[in-house]
Amino acid sequence: MNASPYFSILRMKFPMDSALFAEKLSVEPRIGLHEFNITGQDDEIRAAFQHVHAYHITSARDDLPQPWFAHQALLQHCPKLLVVSTFGAGYDTVNLQDCTHAGICAVNQAGSNARAVAEHALALILGLSKRINENDRRLRRGEKFTRVQGMGYELLGRTLGLVGLGHAGTQMAMLGHALGMKIIAHDPFLSAEQMSQRGAQAVTLDELTSEADVISLHCPRDETTLGMFDAARFAAMKKGALFVTTARGDIHDEDALHAALTSGHLGGAGLDVWSVEPPEASHPLLKLDNVVASYHTAGVSVDARRQMASMSAQQLLLIAQGHRPPRLLNPEVWPAYSQRFKDILGRNVQET
Repeated sequence: MNASPYFSILRMKFPMDSALFAEKLSVEPRIGLHEFNITGQDDEIRAAFQHVHAYHITSARDDLPQPWFAHQALLQHCPKLLVVSTFGAGYDTVNLQDCTHAGICAVNQAGSNARAVAEHALALILGLSKRINENDRRLRRGEKFTRVQGMGYELLGRTLGLVGLGHAGTQMAMLGHALGMKIIAHDPFLSAEQMSQRGAQAVTLDELTSEADVISLHCPRDETTLGMFDAARFAAMKKGALFVTTARGDIHDEDALHAALTSGHLGGAGLDVWSVEPPEASHPLLKLDNVVASYHTAGVSVDARRQMASMSAQQLLLIAQGHRPPRLLNPEVWPAYSQRFKDILGRNVQET
């Protein structure tokens, strides 16, 4: 680490972008950067938490051992910690209430991988509607079938229902329009006018469920969305509809989805996220030909990783300089945080 840094950052190592992240921070020589591997450095990490000001970690809960989650059990041992930053739009590894209680800012990199997520969701939708995965599997098994038996359909004129119209959902609406689809969306955080500006017609979740030919999830994983798509919700979808999620695991019930697919009620599912990641090869959903699967890779394209590295470094620079971060997840912490910032660093935050 740099000698006597005025702002110290502890960062989980991401090999693909370490150099870019460090390069962006190098404009401020008084920032100290310490990177750690998630295994084998426990004593060193615990020692670093005694003086570190920023903690930058993955947002994927299965990529980080539980002891290093930004929860109260860890935060109570971080006397100088001012900010927890996640590498990505999610924050599954961060307890916002615990951060707020400790006077710690929590930030993410919302928007940095939105295009990557939307393009991945579109790829899943196209794969399902054209039955590419089904055809590929049947050919590899040596099955004899006619072209009609492997026939898909066009998306033009069909209805795309988006659950969540944030950064990724908005990008998805744009792609859906390019295909000539009707776009409807449900997002409790946006007004109908805001949703219209983002390219979607506002509807209730029940209306979206019953009207959409394709449903794509782009909502956060929290107490309001866990189990949102259960057996009753899948049963309410149109017969033959497609279900796609690049959001988070446990928003949909995997057993209920399997039942809806094997009964023939749903036409297919595109799944990038799972309750346990990666899923076991024996997972029932992976046995179905009308399921296109990936392993939480929608938001980790080469381009998105670079954008996330750049965005996270720039945001941490702003925080080190005393500015209010642009992607603050717990704004109610600001008064307590401002006092801690002054007490710990001997400087006032910038109020403008």
